[in-house]
Amino acid sequence: MDQQPDTTAPDSATVPQSADQAPALTRPFRVKLRGSVLVLVRLPNRRCLRAKFHQLSITGGVINIAKPLEEKLEVELIFHVGEATIRNKAQMLFPMWATQGWMQPFRFVNLPDADREALDANLKSYLGETAPGEAATAASAGA
Repeated sequence: MDQQPDTTAPDSATVPQSADQAPALTRPFRVKLRGSVLVLVRLPNRRCLRAKFHQLSITGGVINIAKPLEEKLEVELIFHVGEATIRNKAQMLFPMWATQGWMQPFRFVNLPDADREALDANLKSYLGETAPGEAATAASAGA
C-alpha cells in the first residue's frame, strides 16, 4: 500500500509542474482589453471590417467581431495600442459564438522585431509593469 501513494505522488507532482512550467516558457502574457482597443481588419479582397480586441499578446489574441471570418484566412490587422501603431498580417483561427457577436482568435504572421518590442512595451503599460518577469507574474496572478 505504501508503494501506490509513492507512485501516484511523483506522477501527480510531475504533471502539474510541467503544466505550470510550459505556459511560462512558451506562452507570453496576455492583456484582457475587453473591447477598449479598436482594430481595423483588412481582408484579402481589400474590404475592411471593424472589430474590438478582447485579448491581446505579442503572438496573437482574440477579437470581438460581428460576423466570423474563415479559419486560416490571412488578414491585415491595423491598430493603435498605447503609443504604438501596429500594421501586420494575422491568421484567423476557429471562431466561437459569444452573446454579442463572435470571438475570433488569431495569431500574428511574421511580426517584425521592432513591432513586437513596441507591442510588448505598450501591453506592459496596460499592466503597469516594466520587467518581463513581473508581467508574467501579474498575468498569472490575475488568472
